[in-house]
Amino acid sequence: MKLGYRNQKRGRAAIIIIVLLPVCVACLVPLWIIIAASFTDNARLSADGYRLLPSKLSLEAYRYLLVKPNLILTAYKVSLFTTVVGTVLALFAMSTLAYPMSRRSFRFRNVLSFFVFFTMLFNGGLVPTYILITRYLHLKNNIFVLILPLLVNPFYVLLLRTYFRGLPDDLFDAAKLDGAGEFRVFAQIAVPLSTPALATVGLLCMLDLWNNMYLALLYIDEKTLYPLQYLLYTLIDSMNMIQEGATYTGTATPYLSVRMAMAVLAIAPVLLSFLFIQRYFVRGITLGGLKGD
Repeated sequence: MKLGYRNQKRGRAAIIIIVLLPVCVACLVPLWIIIAASFTDNARLSADGYRLLPSKLSLEAYRYLLVKPNLILTAYKVSLFTTVVGTVLALFAMSTLAYPMSRRSFRFRNVLSFFVFFTMLFNGGLVPTYILITRYLHLKNNIFVLILPLLVNPFYVLLLRTYFRGLPDDLFDAAKLDGAGEFRVFAQIAVPLSTPALATVGLLCMLDLWNNMYLALLYIDEKTLYPLQYLLYTLIDSMNMIQEGATYTGTATPYLSVRMAMAVLAIAPVLLSFLFIQRYFVRGITLGGLKGD
């Protein structure tokens, strides 16, 4: 019996691997092509197109980008600061908001849920938001303007509320019988049990903060406060002008390979962070199946 069960389990695993392997390859090939193109000579890239392996290896694109390394490093520091600090603050704000919404003993949970859901449908608009941030909060050319508007996402709050609501109530009741208050129950029971959900929402917040360029476009004028995404946008815009001028001057610029190198510089930290967080997704599947009454 055990041998037959093991064979069936191995057979199902083999089928899953066979089905998902082409999907994984289809997802990884475009990423590999971008990396290979960033190390390809621009002239060969224009002539041969994109390939899995560089037709002529070259670091010309990275030399072009890093001709002023302080600019890139400063943008990296700004993006890392806003991403790390913003993710921590966002998780704290959204989890402390979602937890009381999930407790059936909280009298105003439905009212609070309505206000959170209402912001998903309606907002003040760009002009009132701009006036609020610049004239009343005085956050223009302030690094925290890249964090505060993204601090609370109503959709993520509702996700955390749903996960908190699925935790066994018996644990909370037992803790209260031992004299624990609500904040202690939240910090020592709800948060540790919700690590997969918090890690997932944290990854989504990190992606939002890392990839955000719109806030810098509106509120940042000082180059020392440019995040990486906005700096790369300005470099691409300046390269477009250089490329247009090159048709008249005959000056060659590594236009195509530089764009690929910019993409590599932008996605590398996100890929590395995903490697550390992805294990919580597996735990989230198993813990999500244990639901209290």
